[in-house]
Amino acid sequence: MRQLLFFLLLSTSAFGQKDKAVFNMTKQTLQDKIMGGWAGQTIGVTFGGPVEFKFNGTIIQEYQPIPWYDGYLAKTMINNGGLYDDLYLDLTWVEVIERCGVNAPADSFANAFARAGFKLWHANQAARYNILHGIKAPESGHWLNNPHADCIDYQIESDYAGLMSPGMPNAASDISNKVGHIMNYGDGWYGGVYIGALYSLAFTSDNISYIVEAALKTIPKESKYYKVIADVIAWHKKYPDDWQKTWFEVQKKWSEDIGCPDGVYAPFNIDATVNSAYVVLGLLYGEGDFTKTMEISTRSGQDADCNPSSAGGILGTVLGYKKIPDYWKMGLKEAEAINFSYTNISLNKVYELGLKHALKNIEANGGTVNGDKISIKTQEPVPVKLEQSFANTFPIESRSIGKIIEDTCDFDFKGTGFVVKGNIADLDNGKDSYSIKAELYIDNVLVETADLPSSFTTRRHELFWKYQLANQKHTVKIKILNYNPRVEMHISNIIMYSDSQTKVENVHKFGKFYK
Repeated sequence: MRQLLFFLLLSTSAFGQKDKAVFNMTKQTLQDKIMGGWAGQTIGVTFGGPVEFKFNGTIIQEYQPIPWYDGYLAKTMINNGGLYDDLYLDLTWVEVIERCGVNAPADSFANAFARAGFKLWHANQAARYNILHGIKAPESGHWLNNPHADCIDYQIESDYAGLMSPGMPNAASDISNKVGHIMNYGDGWYGGVYIGALYSLAFTSDNISYIVEAALKTIPKESKYYKVIADVIAWHKKYPDDWQKTWFEVQKKWSEDIGCPDGVYAPFNIDATVNSAYVVLGLLYGEGDFTKTMEISTRSGQDADCNPSSAGGILGTVLGYKKIPDYWKMGLKEAEAINFSYTNISLNKVYELGLKHALKNIEANGGTVNGDKISIKTQEPVPVKLEQSFANTFPIESRSIGKIIEDTCDFDFKGTGFVVKGNIADLDNGKDSYSIKAELYIDNVLVETADLPSSFTTRRHELFWKYQLANQKHTVKIKILNYNPRVEMHISNIIMYSDSQTKVENVHKFGKFYK
């Protein structure tokens, strides 16, 4: 009798239980949770869209209105399809899995997204350029080849991995190891691993604190990412009734960005660590309430559409589609039949594909599907490998250039690395596709000949960069090989790096500058 009781405890489907060998649920329950995950994402990104990156380094005050009304979902999907970049990337991976199977190779995912017609930014665009120019995954996402390696990109498109791995966070991590390294490395990759684990555990528990803490076990404790999320968890326990207090603690300790060239020397922060912190902030302080979760994850600012999308998808998985409040599902039915931009997949279609892929993944990981009854062989989260981007690389100067280059551009600096920001401007407004070929010389040695397209979809996100140079004075020259009056190279500014961090201790007194 005691042995039978022990077996029943192991195979229970009661929520909140940490150690389970088998978790049982019906196919209807699994479908409801998968639907809740995809619907929650869509609701969140739509809600946060109007304030995306409009409040950087500041809380969005409660008096700031954010629209939500019946019909708003479908209207936004039709008229502002580009808002859903986190969804159409997610769905790109779903399409590859549908076409090539659960074990599709990394190249299948990389080629699908690199050759797609949609617009990309940051780590995704840098990786697309790399892949199109022969740098394959995982090198395409490595920080030496991708200045945006720590950006949020895979974090916002990793939902599929958790949604197809119910109760199996390590299976989600395995998928993310393959796909996430196409565009990210280190903390940027950890963002996707962690979000995937949150989704995975949302199938088997309704205890938000447990889900947040257990998912963190997939991240190495030595990483910055782990420390940021661990701090949010600790501050939530210290200030359980004041999310803004925890927000300020995050801002004080972790808001520094040293990698993303758009976030260095600027309040803009698209780093995975801080934006993941805002997702967790919404989940913990939202306490399972969909409205509170939406409000907090959005009003934390920065990537204020992607963060509520992640939080809404995770909570939607916990609650299930049927329990998402009717207020947030206003107009959802009409939106569910609309294909997301650049895809042939609607919410209705991904509800169907999501269940199909989850069932296959459950069986691939030792579970069983017997008619309506599903038994999941659950997994205790284990940490992925340790990675660190921008090791011993610290910004020391941002030098404004603001020039159009017709032949050469020369500069010198003392340090260990640099990033040249700018763009290739097509003066024919896209009538033809132009590309500038340019050489990069460092200390009079040719280190690269680059192809720099004017097309937005195939552009190089930064013109040039180089890290891990000897810490000494360097001369740099950029030389255009095929000047064309119909296309211009614009250089906006150059960020310089060193291998040691310096802190500015200067003060201003009575209008004078003192050291």
